[in-house]
Amino acid sequence: MKHLYRLFASSALLLLLAACATSSGSSKAPAFDADAQAVKSYHIGVDDQLQVSVWHNPDLSVSVPVRPDGMITVPLIGDIKAGGKTPEEVAGEIKGKLQAYVRDPQVAVILTELRSHEYLSRVRVTGAVRTPVSIPYRQGMTVLDAVLAAGGTTEFAATSNTELYRKSSGQASSYAIHLDKIMKDGNLSTNYPVQPGDVIIVPQRSF
Repeated sequence: MKHLYRLFASSALLLLLAACATSSGSSKAPAFDADAQAVKSYHIGVDDQLQVSVWHNPDLSVSVPVRPDGMITVPLIGDIKAGGKTPEEVAGEIKGKLQAYVRDPQVAVILTELRSHEYLSRVRVTGAVRTPVSIPYRQGMTVLDAVLAAGGTTEFAATSNTELYRKSSGQASSYAIHLDKIMKDGNLSTNYPVQPGDVIIVPQRSF
């Protein structure tokens, strides 16, 4: 599973960079989407952990992970498709199938561990940093926070050419980050807030 996650992350990063390769970083500040950190209608993903509860029927209640095929197994009715659906949709399908065995079943599906979402809600820092990282997004996180989480820059970093890559409405854009001014002069004008999915690249100097 971890191998698949790493493969997905590498592929996504390459596609993002390819989309931005023909343009230089914008000097404008990136638009910050406050809703990007909120999940209005969560769709269950692979490796999420679900608690299926059937009122007054503890033998039918179960805690299960979502398998790589998107399925979960529920007592009496067997496999149910959960991946890509909301908890309410899964609960409704389980209720419909249980009605053949239980009179008026009351079903609740609760997400106890949002593992797939945690992976998607990350900020990645790569290039001339001491430890390229993929870190969970935290509210209030900035470019500097992410770079420091990567151990800071190496002695070969071209910090003045740092770029922030962000995808919005299906379009990838790059933004110039004056990391040298941020770290040496305390000039925070380009210390932008980051959001889930951002990629920060610190290039290496050309010798």
